Amino acid sequence: MALKIWMNTGLVDEADAKVSVFDHGLLYGDGVFEGIRVYDGKVFELAAHIRRLFESAQVIRLPIAMSRDELAQAVETTVKANGIGDGYIRLIVTRGTGTLGLNPLICKNSNLIIIADTIQLYPEELYEKGMRIVSATTRRTHPLAFPSQVKSLNYLNNIMAKIEALDSGVPEAIMYNHEGYVAEATGDNVFIVRDGVVLTPPIEAGGLPGITRTVVMRLARQKGIQVVEKNLTRYDLYVCDELFLTGTAAEVIGIVEIDGRHIGEGKPGPITRLLRETFDNYARGRGQ
Repeated sequence: MALKIWMNTGLVDEADAKVSVFDHGLLYGDGVFEGIRVYDGKVFELAAHIRRLFESAQVIRLPIAMSRDELAQAVETTVKANGIGDGYIRLIVTRGTGTLGLNPLICKNSNLIIIADTIQLYPEELYEKGMRIVSATTRRTHPLAFPSQVKSLNYLNNIMAKIEALDSGVPEAIMYNHEGYVAEATGDNVFIVRDGVVLTPPIEAGGLPGITRTVVMRLARQKGIQVVEKNLTRYDLYVCDELFLTGTAAEVIGIVEIDGRHIGEGKPGPITRLLRETFDNYARGRGQ
């Protein structure tokens, strides 16, 4: 069954969901987006995602021709139209149609696109046994070049690090900032556990302020686990007791090896497993 795609003001058939080749989102990566999960028909943390989308758009001076409430309703409508129970939403705003020139002010109207579909997750085996990763040589974009808090359509920095991971035969890579501190993985936020304390890089280190990251930090504290934001080095990753990643698609996934070094006992640790279970219960509305 063909998908129904939201294009600007309403739903259209998948075959009719098109943008111009002169759209600056295509020509220059000029736009912002959000990836959002759907669990049991319920959109996860929708208000937080829409707030981050509007904040990203404000930073790059990109107008969105809908209010936050209107956009939330459009997302819900798209999910319902496609009968999505468990799935994924891609919410995109591009600068719109312009010319081959760089000038964004020529683009009169932004384009808003909502796609709701199923999602390709990591295999269940990786959640049970843990994932291997590497450190990328590609550095996270300098904060004076572009703010890491903006989830923009220009993802080349992360893509190049992702290629390094795939070349090494693993699905993910850790990216470091210009000072050598851990920023994030190519598509996920990074956490370690040391002596029972959960540690994660501050946003100032160059990572995206992940929605899943925020939820996991809150759930951990509710479980009585201390959570600290601090700069982490490669050394910290090598010697930690546990290492895990969080993200919209990944949720909570344990890491058992980085750069050939085994983490802990070589399997997802107890705090990782607890937080994965706690997050799943929260996302699906089950009692804690």
